[in-house]
Order: sequence, then C-alpha cells, then structure tokens
Amino acid sequence: MIITGDDSEYIAFVKARLRDHFLMTDLGPLRYFLGIEISSTSDGFYISQEKYIQDLLARAALGDERTIETPMELNVMLQPTDGYPLPDSTCYRHLVGSLVYLVYLVITRPDISYPVHILSQFVSAPTTVHYSHLLPVLRYLRGTITRRLFFPRSSSLQLQCYSDATWASDPSDHHSLSAYCLFLGGSLIAWKTKKQTAVSRSSVEAELRAMALLTAQVTWLRWLLADFWVSITTPTLVLSDSTGAISVARDPVKHELTKHIGVDAFYTRAQL
Repeated sequence: MIITGDDSEYIAFVKARLRDHFLMTDLGPLRYFLGIEISSTSDGFYISQEKYIQDLLARAALGDERTIETPMELNVMLQPTDGYPLPDSTCYRHLVGSLVYLVYLVITRPDISYPVHILSQFVSAPTTVHYSHLLPVLRYLRGTITRRLFFPRSSSLQLQCYSDATWASDPSDHHSLSAYCLFLGGSLIAWKTKKQTAVSRSSVEAELRAMALLTAQVTWLRWLLADFWVSITTPTLVLSDSTGAISVARDPVKHELTKHIGVDAFYTRAQL
C-alpha cells in the first residue's frame, strides 16, 4: 500500500489507525513498489524499472552484449504469414508479455510503446520473423536501461497532449494506428498506441479518429483532476500534425466530408 499526500501529520494518523486494525509494517519513504524504482530529489521524482529490465534480459539469454540505438526500424510492416512458425512459442509470449507490463501497466517506458504494440499482435502464432524483430527491442533496452521518467515538483497543473496516426499501416487489413501522449505540466502521465477498429478512407479520417480517442481521454482526466480539487480553468491544448483533421474538428460546415466517419468528428467537435 502506498500512502501519499502533502500533510505529514495526517499521513502519520492514517498509518496509526491502520496499525490498530491490521498487522502491517512501515517500510518508510517510497523507493520500490511492484517493480518500479522511485527516487526523490529536491527537484522532483524519478521512476524507472532498471532491475525489472535486468531480470528480463537475463531470462531472454540473448548470448551477446550488443546494444542498438532504435528499438525497431522505420516503416516495418509485419504480417502473420512472415517466416516460419516457432517450434516453441512460450519464450516469445513470455518476453512480449513482460514488455507489455513494462510499457502499459507500469508505464515507465513510452519509447518502446509502438514496437511492443506491433509485436503483441502475433503472440498467438509467432514466427521466426516476429522473433527476429523482438531481439532489437531487447538490445535497445539493454543500451537504455538507466533511462527514467522525471516528474518535477514545480510543474504546472495544465494538460497538454499530442495526437497522431499512421494511415493504413497494417498490411494485413489496412487498419490505421492511433497514438497519443498526454502531459500534466512537464510530466508525461499517459500514452497509448492502438489499432483503429475501422478502415479509414483517408489520412485525415485516421487522424480524426486518433484525435477522438485522445479527446475522450482528456475529458476523463479533466473530470479526475476536478475530483482531486485541481482547478483547470483553461482549455486543454490538443496538438496534431494534420491540418485537415484540425479543420474538420473546428468547422461544422465540413460535415459533408465526414458523414462516413460516424460520431468521431461530431464527438470531437462537441468537446471543442
């Protein structure tokens, strides 16, 4: 259990009441929890998973000490039929599952979010080609094992987010990918890479669907911050590199261009 807050006296009171009803041990300031390493400085907090990655690399038994600069090559398009089926897929599933935990459940390594999303699509029937693209991710982690996320103490409490999409990037069904990252002040607090459920007829449509996914996340976070008595009086800035998607989201007159998209355009426009 983690007990946190800005009132040290009340934290001590809560711990004392818990000890009255439960058998518990006070481990002191937070340093390690569920594989997450936390270090505190006068400027803020650092979180990492260096030990978890070391254990993961030991289980992978790569057989060399090579490191690489990027986890996956640009514009890689993997298909289920690439290569030959692995004689034993247990190792692949175990390693990819550990990477999913590292990226999405404990949220300490957003830099491998995209390759992990791609590799996790083939856990049911991995092949030699899929495994060959898994190894660079592990070698990249070895070379960047000391990287940490920083959460500054003096950061503002205003949301800012970025949206993007890759149009028809899946060669098997031509579905696009939505991606976003969300900052609270200078702290990265949420990110996601997700395959879209429908085929987009244009890059603008794919970008607009990604923007709608991010808009839903921003709406929920604003409600959550309000529950924490954090006052957000200014609009949240949503940044996208698609001028077409921004134009459609802003201008109701362009509804003729977005009828086939469904509710995504109207949902984004309503939140604006």
